[in-house]
Amino acid sequence: MQMIHLIEKKRDGEALTEDEIRWFVEGVTSGVLPDYQIAALLMAIYFQGMSAHETTALTLAMATSGHQMDLSDITDYAVDKHSSGGVGDKTTLVVLPMVAALGVKVAKMSGRGLGFSGGTLDKLESIPGFQVALSEAQFKAIAREVGVVVCGQTADLAPADGKLYALRDVTGTVPSIPLIASSIMSKKLASGARGIVLDVKVGSGAFMPTLDRARQLAETMVQIGHGAQRDVIAVLSDMNQPLGCAVGNALEVREALACLSGGGPADLREHCLHIATLMLRLAGRGAAYADADAVRGELEEALSNGRALEKFRQMVAAQGGDVRVVDDPTRIQVAPITAELFCTAREPVYVAEVNALQVAKVALELGAGRLKKGDSIDLGVGVEVVAKVGDCVQPEALLARVYASSEAQLSSALASLEAAYRFSSDPVAPLPLFYGQIDYQSLV
Repeated sequence: MQMIHLIEKKRDGEALTEDEIRWFVEGVTSGVLPDYQIAALLMAIYFQGMSAHETTALTLAMATSGHQMDLSDITDYAVDKHSSGGVGDKTTLVVLPMVAALGVKVAKMSGRGLGFSGGTLDKLESIPGFQVALSEAQFKAIAREVGVVVCGQTADLAPADGKLYALRDVTGTVPSIPLIASSIMSKKLASGARGIVLDVKVGSGAFMPTLDRARQLAETMVQIGHGAQRDVIAVLSDMNQPLGCAVGNALEVREALACLSGGGPADLREHCLHIATLMLRLAGRGAAYADADAVRGELEEALSNGRALEKFRQMVAAQGGDVRVVDDPTRIQVAPITAELFCTAREPVYVAEVNALQVAKVALELGAGRLKKGDSIDLGVGVEVVAKVGDCVQPEALLARVYASSEAQLSSALASLEAAYRFSSDPVAPLPLFYGQIDYQSLV
């Protein structure tokens, strides 16, 4: 085969064969294909798209481009979750211990966050001593003994994806739905999951700002899952305002612990209960966990009786973290300098908007996120959003709080944070948590 022929075919809107796609991915992985030709094909895909068959073929070729995790010696049906990213999205920290508390083992590999705040690994590293770099043997041993483990992805897990993403990032082809879907799903497949719950965010603070685009991405990933003989459920969830209150790594871990202790923000608790219920229903494969209400009841009990918190404690201990933070989250250090934003209205008003993107920019400016791989993160900084959409706030009521590492950051952060809020004199309905759910049966 010749790369120029593949480029020309896709340029002209023709479909690539499975053999051609496999050859292309092998060439990317081995390094024999030059960047300029890879970039040309990515651009052709961006403009011409890919069929469901092509996208599945690309995903499978990427998933098998490196090491594939086999979790069959831990569980006969591994379940996993993936979030497309968001502002204040600490659901993994809550959902995984909840699921494990009900006897379903969860072994998750995660990446580091790019963008406004850190990813799951960065959040966990807010816990003193917590180790996210584990060998495969350690990873499996903790999953087997504790029932829940989270570690960093190994370099040989779907290596073609890393090379393709690096080129997409500098060629303006990141927004391509087939390329996004294959990137996400190739890593999920290579991680050994049989059942996958996809949390696809939509809104101002999400990668997909519109419901139509988010639904298109979700449907594409569900189709890939079916083609790869995996069970996949996707939910479309709101990201027009931060999820929960905390935005920032250490702050989010504290909030996750509050949720695992039976408290925490109501929206975060409800979101996590919904995702965990879907994971357990997949794990039951329509048998033991067929009744969603019964599953939810068990999950609520795991939160109230401390079983979910205990699973988190066991995971922290197994991965070298300071377990004292579980009972005393104040041991997780946050930035020492704080400032508060108050309502300046002269009469009671309703919160009409807390723009997630604007809040995220504040967190990024404070140092909570990274723009490129290798950037350092300040784990202690962030924002606490106190007033959410639909709340009635009184004059001089607290709206939000900033955690900064220097006084110089405060005035700019407060001004930017104030711009995230919009108010109404009339009552405002709270934002929905979810906009829909997609599985393969709903597509056929």
